[in-house]
Amino acid sequence: MKKILLLCMVVMAVVGCQVQPTPGVVEVTGGTIQGVVEEDMTVFKGIPFAAPPVGDLRWKAPQPVIPWEGVRMADKFGPSPMTMFGGEDASEDCLYLNIWTPAKSPKDKLAVMVWIYGGGFSMGTSSSYDGAALAREGVVLVTINYRVGNLGYFAHPALSAENPEKVSGNYGILDQIAALQWVQENIAQFGGDPEKVTIFGESAGGISVSMLCASPLAKGLFRGAISQSGSSFGPFGPKSYPGENMRALADAEKEGAEFGESKGATTAEALRALTPKELNGQFQVTGGPWPIVDGYVIPDDQYKMYEAGNYNDVALLIGYNSDEGDSFGFTEDPAQHVASVHERYEDYADKLLAAYPLEDGKVGKSARDLLRDSAFGWGTWVWGRLQNETGKQPVYMYYFDQDPMYPEGDRKYGHRSPHGQDVDFVFQSVRPGNNPTDKALEKYILKYWTNFAKYLNPNGEKSDEQLPAWPLFKNENSEVMVLTGEGPHPAPVPSEEAMKVLDEYFAWRRTQE
Repeated sequence: MKKILLLCMVVMAVVGCQVQPTPGVVEVTGGTIQGVVEEDMTVFKGIPFAAPPVGDLRWKAPQPVIPWEGVRMADKFGPSPMTMFGGEDASEDCLYLNIWTPAKSPKDKLAVMVWIYGGGFSMGTSSSYDGAALAREGVVLVTINYRVGNLGYFAHPALSAENPEKVSGNYGILDQIAALQWVQENIAQFGGDPEKVTIFGESAGGISVSMLCASPLAKGLFRGAISQSGSSFGPFGPKSYPGENMRALADAEKEGAEFGESKGATTAEALRALTPKELNGQFQVTGGPWPIVDGYVIPDDQYKMYEAGNYNDVALLIGYNSDEGDSFGFTEDPAQHVASVHERYEDYADKLLAAYPLEDGKVGKSARDLLRDSAFGWGTWVWGRLQNETGKQPVYMYYFDQDPMYPEGDRKYGHRSPHGQDVDFVFQSVRPGNNPTDKALEKYILKYWTNFAKYLNPNGEKSDEQLPAWPLFKNENSEVMVLTGEGPHPAPVPSEEAMKVLDEYFAWRRTQE
């Protein structure tokens, strides 16, 4: 009897060992991967979410992952995308994503945050971001790669002709959609809840978030969206003008054909024979690569789509920085400033110069705010307003205003938050600087962003006395949350009356298309 009992115990032990999963080993689309188990989470890097877009797959929608045998180590980042400016670790084979998960079991069903990097659609890589700090707040954090430069946004008649949808040019956005589809199919294995996905990004990443909110191909892939300094509500226009970067497919194809002719490549085969350096060594068009209104990935002018209620109605947390205009080669010469305003805004130049006046004859912050609002503020403001008019999901808006306190003598001494300053605060990677309240603001933002992912509300599931209450953005008596280390607080929308003049300008520009 003792021998039988002992044998049963041995069998049970062996069976128990067999059914217990190996830490960090997960089955995903394509095969088995093994990540790195750290003290409080498991990290997976370099997971393929599509086939390498090389050879005949260059300038095609992302294709299914190529399966592998055995256990694939997911302990280092995949190659970065080929950019307009080169890069030592860059490759056309770049469609990989990374995951940080604090979950102990697939049953945890944690909220999921998917980061989309910026870089003007010409550069960027997911390996620049460490998701550990956000994941420690109880979310599964995902960062993704997508094609950039002329490999990501190149349109050409020959490429459109071979495409089943008769379009070309939006490969980078299609990569983002493919990554989100992969998340839907696989994230439960990492303890994430596919029904609680929030996308977030900054600059071109924020613009991508805006486009994903409008694309029918992204419907149902996320329930929340955070856009930092990025939107896509401007009319079609010259690419040198921020906020008016969108092009129609026919225009993009024409530019692509001219580019191909300059390289002696007029067919799809000849174009694919060009090296990445030959493609990315120069911009296809003035201003650089950009997504295209192709009638498929991006069906139409996004402003018009939102007016008609034709978009993915998801909860929004959107905003911009207080001195974005200081980051884009702004002139300090008053005469040059006035001349450039007249060149760009034509019939509305005098109205906008009055709405955003010089300060004692100098180009002060008010004048810089015109560039800030035309490129970032107006698009964010009108995004929230249009969703309030035609949607049902909540909108929260912020104004990031953390003084960098540049050393005296610095060119920017006395100016406020430049473009991109917010990213380090979100990822908890701010280095010790001149503003002693930086760390306090980091903690506020960490809570607001992860609360939004968990509850679609930056305030969390219930009120928190240590977290200043963030009001909903409304079209009447509009308020934004001013994010500052001295204490986040609601305030009226900065320059709202001036942005109403910009609104008139953009409405007029639409009549000129």
